[in-house]
Amino acid sequence: MKDDQLLINKIKKLRKEKNAVILAHYYQEPEIQDIADFVGDSLDLSRKSSTTDADIIVFAGVNFMAETAKILSPQKKVLIPDLNAGCSLAESCPTDEFRKFRDKYPDHIVVSYINTTAEIKALTDITCTSTNAVKIIESIPENQKIIFAPDRNLGNYLNSITGRDMVIWNGACHVHEEFSLEKILKIKNTYPDAKLIAHPECQKPIQIAADFIGSTSALLRYTERDGGMEYIVATESGILHQMKKRNPEKLFIPAPPIDSTCGCSDCKFMKLHNLQKIYDSLKEEKFEVNITPEIREKALIPIQKMLELSS
Repeated sequence: MKDDQLLINKIKKLRKEKNAVILAHYYQEPEIQDIADFVGDSLDLSRKSSTTDADIIVFAGVNFMAETAKILSPQKKVLIPDLNAGCSLAESCPTDEFRKFRDKYPDHIVVSYINTTAEIKALTDITCTSTNAVKIIESIPENQKIIFAPDRNLGNYLNSITGRDMVIWNGACHVHEEFSLEKILKIKNTYPDAKLIAHPECQKPIQIAADFIGSTSALLRYTERDGGMEYIVATESGILHQMKKRNPEKLFIPAPPIDSTCGCSDCKFMKLHNLQKIYDSLKEEKFEVNITPEIREKALIPIQKMLELSS
């Protein structure tokens, strides 16, 4: 703990000297969330990265998030503390395969989840996040056909909510795909008053059983406004840190996955970052995220449309 505090002090000093900002996703470890200048979900972080006046952005998230920051702020140096912080959902949508898929539906426009690579965004008409996805889909004329990528669970959820019949790419998140309804129901036996709250990337059985479905930030807001005292949380476990901070009197139980010795619902990519890597990244200004101008210009268009529609 003492070593952590020394490291935190060094990070704070270096951050000030270099006019740097640390952005962290809700799925990061608690100590990273606590040292960050801003903590949020994908939409929050997109907005923040486009408005910050810092010279350097250290992004404690996954690669596609750091890419989005670079797309929105090309003049800034964007760093990611661990290059291996990928995303199973983004990786489930390879560029060449998706281009061929898109070309099969020439009369469709493409709405892609922000959890995609810059190359996929460059093939997209409008980007969305789980926070604004319904609003984005409903902004598109009903007679306009849509391809949605890459998350099949979110896509099917959006079809059910909006009444659309979008063509959906067959991708998924390794965390949200693995929750066990059987284990959740066993927890409900122990905590009968506990409400199940779930991210729309979860599979349909989890969604059907849920008392509330929403984006990461929506789940957090729900726990603040709802009158309940116990919650089973079916999304990445990092968000429980903020839930507990804002509602210390309430009980939050991470929904367990099908196969896990620890009962964890952690993103193995998000959890690659730690305080030492953040310090090293800031001190040595590694690892810098770069995007070719051509890809950046194309990828910027759908992100800007999303931000305009979400304002």
